[in-house]
Amino acid sequence: MDIPLQLVFHLPLSYPSCLPGIVVNSKHLTRAQCEIVKEKLLEQAETLLLEPMVHELVLWIQENLRHILKCPEAGGGSEKCSSAASMTVDDGLWMTLLHLDHMRAKAKYVKTVEKWASDLRLTGRLMFMGKIILILLQGDRNDIKEYLILQKTCKVDVDSSGKKCKEKMISVLFETKVQTEHKRFLAFEVKEYSSLDELQKEFETTGLKKLFSECVLRLVK
Repeated sequence: MDIPLQLVFHLPLSYPSCLPGIVVNSKHLTRAQCEIVKEKLLEQAETLLLEPMVHELVLWIQENLRHILKCPEAGGGSEKCSSAASMTVDDGLWMTLLHLDHMRAKAKYVKTVEKWASDLRLTGRLMFMGKIILILLQGDRNDIKEYLILQKTCKVDVDSSGKKCKEKMISVLFETKVQTEHKRFLAFEVKEYSSLDELQKEFETTGLKKLFSECVLRLVK
């Protein structure tokens, strides 16, 4: 019996120099199995970078879906699968703080970040204060991981000679499950702050006073 799959591909501006966003749905598979199928598709997509890949990925999953679902980690009733399913369902809302070293092509870079956040249903802030650039993301943990893949594999900026380049100077400062004291962001916004105090107030109203003092202050030199 064939297993109907719904695949949605989000193609970033720099596609096919970077991976597409992929959403997998099926009434015949558990959520955990859909996540495994998505992971395998992304792994395959990495081997096809720089060439149009959507059609190839569709053909590949048609040929390999049964094999993927027979693997132990995708088994319908195995302990591993049920723990994966509960892990996916219970992950809840996550929050990640990223630090970027610089943006040379700022306008294009900002538009790309906004599009990725929108495509992956992530909320939060892209924050500028002097030379400090921070990205605070809230959303499903898997979607945040997918954002990081895009951020690291796409040509989002230009180098000193004006050639398109990937982001190599990014660091994850903090990652946690959203707690009750944390503010929930309803949208993704780009904000500029004129002073460190102003930036600090943003973190304090978000319930991240400790994070600001432990991570952000260290960036100020």
